Amino acid sequence: MKRNFWKMGLATTLTMTGVTVVAPLKSVNATTMKAPIKRVQINYLPGKGVKIWTNYEGGQLITFRAKNNSKWNVAEIAIDHKDRLWYKIGENEWIEARYTIDLEKEKPNNKKQLHLLPDKASKETKNHKKTKGQKVEQQLVVPTNKPKNNRGLNAQNRVNAAQRIQAVVDMAKAQVGKGYVWGGNGPDNFDCSGLVQYIYNQVGGVKLPRVTTDQVKVGSTVSMDKLKPGDLLYWGAVNAPYHIGIYIGNNQFIHAATPEQGVVQQVLSSYFYPCVAKRVIF
Repeated sequence: MKRNFWKMGLATTLTMTGVTVVAPLKSVNATTMKAPIKRVQINYLPGKGVKIWTNYEGGQLITFRAKNNSKWNVAEIAIDHKDRLWYKIGENEWIEARYTIDLEKEKPNNKKQLHLLPDKASKETKNHKKTKGQKVEQQLVVPTNKPKNNRGLNAQNRVNAAQRIQAVVDMAKAQVGKGYVWGGNGPDNFDCSGLVQYIYNQVGGVKLPRVTTDQVKVGSTVSMDKLKPGDLLYWGAVNAPYHIGIYIGNNQFIHAATPEQGVVQQVLSSYFYPCVAKRVIF
């Protein structure tokens, strides 16, 4: 639900959910979504605020900012043309993910680097295609300028891969509870391969084919004891699987299971164990 805060006097300052609004004010909605993708905390310089924009792609700057250490629910995620990850924290309110930490995953001595991107835009060009029902579909990344050394390129690639993997995991969690329909491509109903294709084509930066027997041909095979979030799990025959899911870490995966179950998050079990795993983000 959204709570509306009414206009106040010219000399009044309103602070709510970590946002300070200086008069003259507009009506502001608190970010209290019923089913947020996740919850994050602003991680920025003390005394500073993170800019909030009306859109993740070419939006306008809003007059108020998200204060350091304030906590927010994330309703949507998207990647812009500069390969930056964005979080939607309110209606027409977006912030860059690099200024946040994930409250559900952050642990002591386990520092996250996804928000520590350089301010300077990447010198890489990418082909992007927007389609109905999708935010951004990322294509192949082609460097236009050769870096001075491979160390810098490898570091940037690792940041980019980690960012896309996190986006895949977040979007997969956001689909839990949706329906299963044979041949479903989303955004409200899926079958197993339709769910995986939908997520990876939107935020994973990998254009996957539609069915499992073709999807299994993409990526590199990884050992089941070396799984990482974002890896694809297959059931059935190695070369002709009948089912697919997305590994999200901690021995758990998300998949469009059955018409009765819909999209669910489950723990890997010896009673229903994958035949092979593939990694498509490196």
